[in-house]
Amino acid sequence: MSTPVISVRGLEKSYGTFQAVRGIDFEVFPGEVFGLLGPNGAGKTSTVEILEGLRPRTAGEVSVLGLDPASDTNALKDRIGVCLQQTNLPDKMMVCEALELFGSFYSRTTDAGTLLKRLQLEDKAKSFYGTLSGGQKQRLAIALALINDPALVFFDEPTTGLDPQVRLEIHALIQQLRGDQRSIILTTHYIEEAERLCDRVAIVDEGRIVAHGTPREIQARTLGLSRIEIATEHPLPALPEAAAFSADKLIAGPDGRSLTVLAAKPARALVELVKWIDAEGVELVDVQLKRPTLEDAFIELTGKSLRD
Repeated sequence: MSTPVISVRGLEKSYGTFQAVRGIDFEVFPGEVFGLLGPNGAGKTSTVEILEGLRPRTAGEVSVLGLDPASDTNALKDRIGVCLQQTNLPDKMMVCEALELFGSFYSRTTDAGTLLKRLQLEDKAKSFYGTLSGGQKQRLAIALALINDPALVFFDEPTTGLDPQVRLEIHALIQQLRGDQRSIILTTHYIEEAERLCDRVAIVDEGRIVAHGTPREIQARTLGLSRIEIATEHPLPALPEAAAFSADKLIAGPDGRSLTVLAAKPARALVELVKWIDAEGVELVDVQLKRPTLEDAFIELTGKSLRD
């Protein structure tokens, strides 16, 4: 396996007597989108700020692009990009001026015009920041994070407060960056965002990582059973044992016209279930297959909702 772009071992961060980060370990590899999921106060923001060189750690070992954020801060900041949840610029600053200003902070820059075209801001180059829509401001924030052509980009809650259409646009941009083989750290409250974008995720709760892996791996480890929900036109006949459908459990609805099947192998269970319904001459009205989500896994692991 390739050398990780981020390596964290035993990371701790305390604020006085409060321990925000309690000894976490993880690695991020080149070209990977790695998600940090957790409610407010879980410790993910402190972790990311330590990785970015913005906050000192209390204990542990951290390497980002082969550099120690605590001692190689300026060298690290020159090579990473950071897109915050909210970026505020002067209302009378033009988009092109913002890119020129931010570009002056780095030892290398990419072509601003090409960047604006890629982010669909080419016609806004001479527009004032205060005239931009919320989605345009966030796309500009991404442009500012990419002006130094970074190999590693941090996205901190990049779509919070944006409408669904703009959120999808930001998702597409992040997927394009992954296609460029850039490494990405993403913090988010949105489960569907992590499932859509992340190669691997770490679920953080009370300063500790309680699970990490691909979204599917976490779902399988914590909640291995999928749900098959069916509805029929008329009441179902007497049900056989769950094993007849390669299922773990059958839950009949109170009206007799609905059935929930819990199964570790839902594809096989669904085929056997449909065959049985057809053989019984019952008309099928609706079928839904629901796999465990990251939200389900998070609740199972922490006993709370992600947004708590």
